[in-house]
Amino acid sequence: MASTSFSSGSFLVRWVMALVLVLATFNPTKYSYYHWVAGLNGDNLPLKALAGVALLILYVIYLRASWRSIGPIGMTLAVGLFAAVLWVLIDFGLLSLSEPSAFVWVVLVILATVLAVGISWSHIRRRVSGQADIDDVDE
Repeated sequence: MASTSFSSGSFLVRWVMALVLVLATFNPTKYSYYHWVAGLNGDNLPLKALAGVALLILYVIYLRASWRSIGPIGMTLAVGLFAAVLWVLIDFGLLSLSEPSAFVWVVLVILATVLAVGISWSHIRRRVSGQADIDDVDE
């Protein structure tokens, strides 16, 4: 049975895992799955396929949990909120589009945050409102 306690540490673990997933897939340092397979050479093809399937499985877990907990409206609102945050950062001069590397890092952190909020939302909602989400009921 899953633990019913949820804390800021629980969210932090989910956020770090989402960040690792996102950064393992792509990041500006060129040490990512994308850069590893972008060369299109046949070296280590089975290993590249295995890593790709593992990343896909993790994305399906995160995206399905997010979709089920906050739904399409919640996902749209989360992305809209963080798009507005990006806009504010750019408008206040804290982030520049002329420096694409910094912009990409911020977008990757935002993507990880959306995934972490999505996978944590049922716990957050229960803590805030007292309402629990139940998908499957054992009889």
